Order: sequence, then C-alpha cells, then structure tokens
Amino acid sequence: MSEPTPGADGAAEARAALEAVRAEIGKAVVGQDPVVTGLVIALLCRGHVLLEGVPGVAKTLLVRALAAAVELETKRVQFTPDLMPSDVTGSLVFDARTSEFSFQPGPVFTNLLLADEINRTPPKTQASLLEAMEERQVTVDGTARHLPEPFLVAATQNPVEYEGTYPLPEAQLDRFLLKLNVSLPPRDDEIALLSRHARGFDPRDLSAAGLHPVAGPAQLDAARSAVARTSVSPEIAAYIVDVCRATRDSPSLSFGASPRGATALLSTARAWAWLTGRDYVIPDDVKALALPTLRHRVQLRPEAEMEGVTPDAVLTSLLARVPVPR
Repeated sequence: MSEPTPGADGAAEARAALEAVRAEIGKAVVGQDPVVTGLVIALLCRGHVLLEGVPGVAKTLLVRALAAAVELETKRVQFTPDLMPSDVTGSLVFDARTSEFSFQPGPVFTNLLLADEINRTPPKTQASLLEAMEERQVTVDGTARHLPEPFLVAATQNPVEYEGTYPLPEAQLDRFLLKLNVSLPPRDDEIALLSRHARGFDPRDLSAAGLHPVAGPAQLDAARSAVARTSVSPEIAAYIVDVCRATRDSPSLSFGASPRGATALLSTARAWAWLTGRDYVIPDDVKALALPTLRHRVQLRPEAEMEGVTPDAVLTSLLARVPVPR
C-alpha cells in the first residue's frame, strides 16, 4: 500500500481510507453504523473499546471485520472463569535444551486484541489487561515487554444482569475510551441480514464476503496526525469541562466523570470533527460523543437505579442543561 503524501493531501487520503473502512465493515455487519464509527474513532485516538450487548448481535464479528478492513493483526481470547492472567500476557517457559527460561508471548502481543466476554472471567484475570491498556506493555518476572503499535483492546461484554458474570471494576472501566452499546437491529436491517445469509454469507469467512484491507498503518498514522492538529477553542474546552463537572453534581449519580473522562471526551470529539471534514471542534461534536465516552465513567445512585434511571438518560438531561458556547 502506497505511502500517503504529507500535509493536506495526506490527511484527505487518510480520511477517505477510513471512510472506506466504515463501508467495508458494512459488508459483514448490518445496522450497527454508530458502533462502527465508534471503533474507527477509537483507532484514531489510540483508545480501547468496550462493546456491550446481548449474545448474537455481532459484537465479535464487528471486531473481526475491523481487523480485516484495516490490515491489523488480531488475536482473540475467550474469557472464562478458569482463565489465568498468564494466559493473556504470556509466561516464562523452561527450555530443556538450553536449561533456561524463555518468554512465551501471550495473545496480548498483537495489534487488535478481542477480549471476548470479558465479564465472564474473575477480577484477577480482568486486571491482567490493566497494564497493557494503560502502559501498552506487560511486565513478566520483573521485565517490561512493549506491545506492538498500534495496540487496541476491543472487549465484549454481556449485560451484567446475566448470571455468571463479574462486573468490571471502575478503575478498569475508566481505561476504556468508549463504551458502545450494540443493540438489536431494526426490522428492515434484520431482514437484510437474513437475506445475506440466505445468499450464502458465512461470518466465519470474511474474505468470501468480499472484505479486504482498505487502509493500513500509513493511513492510520496520517489520520492520527491530522486529528492531533484539529483545533479546540478555549470555549469548547470549557464546555467539555462544564459537562463533566455537571456529572459530579448530579443528584442521580454517586460519582461523575473524572478529569480523565474530560480528556477522553476532548479526544473523541476531535476525532469525530476530523472524520466529518472539519479541522476544528464544535459543540455538536462534544454532544455526539458524550454518551459513549462518559456512560461507563459515571455510577448511578441505588435509588435512581431502582427507579429505572439509566446513565444515558442522566447524561442526556445534563447535556440539555449545560450552557452551549456560541
């Protein structure tokens, strides 16, 4: 794949490539456009994604399709109650031929790690991903080992009300840039999905479905550089802070978004602004990304939860009340 030219032409080529990624994933997944966009934004921001939804809504297929479209190495770990941390990070293995221990890398050493059903494994194994997600390295036997670049964790999760799950602790939830709700598709999209299967679509064979790489590391690097140049005015920065501070004062929440949440919202709003063709952020960009960026960084009070209030409802209400800069 050819290197993009520097400057504006390179940014335009990178944007076109990432738009093509969204279209390419659509060859395999129907009716999940917001989730696809969220995955692309996570790639641009070097962030991790938590995908939540009931079984059978194509969470795993979304991640596999992304890896196929962006030419990324991907590995999958099925999280189970008996999974050990070393099964994720790797371990030292004794080599009888040399009488020495050598490091055997775990599946975390990849570009795109699919952590399937992450809430099916106990907290000790969940925590094995913390260092990898935050520091982009793992430490085994006192030696830090750096992960490849790019590195992205896409974790899937069934809703916590299902039996046999271990809710992720707040410290780990905060490491995810976005939490994307993968919902059931509308009726027309579900009919289109069945029509694809009737014509022979096999989700286990994406190449047969016509998926092929439309972007690579060069385009991704150019896109990230362009996003970093997207300007944020002092008024927009203040607006992001006001939104996050409003979550801390909400009577429905026991705690709100931290400063890390504010910086995450800044990053995702910039990426969305760039994807839509602008080199500056407007309030609508912040509003568009506020829910997926903040919904997992706030916690409902028990009384609000008993009344059926959701984090999304609280955030939507706050966005309607926080003054918007002109």
